[in-house]
Amino acid sequence: MTASERLRAARGIAQRYRSDRRMFDRMVAQALETLPGDFRDRLENIAIVVEEWPAEDGEPGADAAVDADSELLGLYQGVPYGERRTDYGMVVPDRITIYRGPILASSRSAAEAREEIRLTVLHEIGHYFGLGDDELP
Repeated sequence: MTASERLRAARGIAQRYRSDRRMFDRMVAQALETLPGDFRDRLENIAIVVEEWPAEDGEPGADAAVDADSELLGLYQGVPYGERRTDYGMVVPDRITIYRGPILASSRSAAEAREEIRLTVLHEIGHYFGLGDDELP
């Protein structure tokens, strides 16, 4: 089941898991720790941040502006690892944004939130390594 399908299925659920920001950030860090060492070691010049929601149309600074019914759980922005050339240097870090609101909206428990975070982090790390949506979980 894709992230979009999981989020759509969860929208009608009245009981959702609520996590404070510190716990959510900790779950993101734990998801990064589960990456195989050889992948973790190749992560460079990348910032991984948590934001509440994707920016809506018309909000400033939104490369990925979305509408209020967004199904966006995470976003990779940057130059994929395999496309970096020898002149790649002294550039702003790539950015992976994990969106807390949509992930919590699709989760009924801490375990579901942790798994959705893990899948989202893996998906966005896949984009960092140059994989397309059709190649990712």
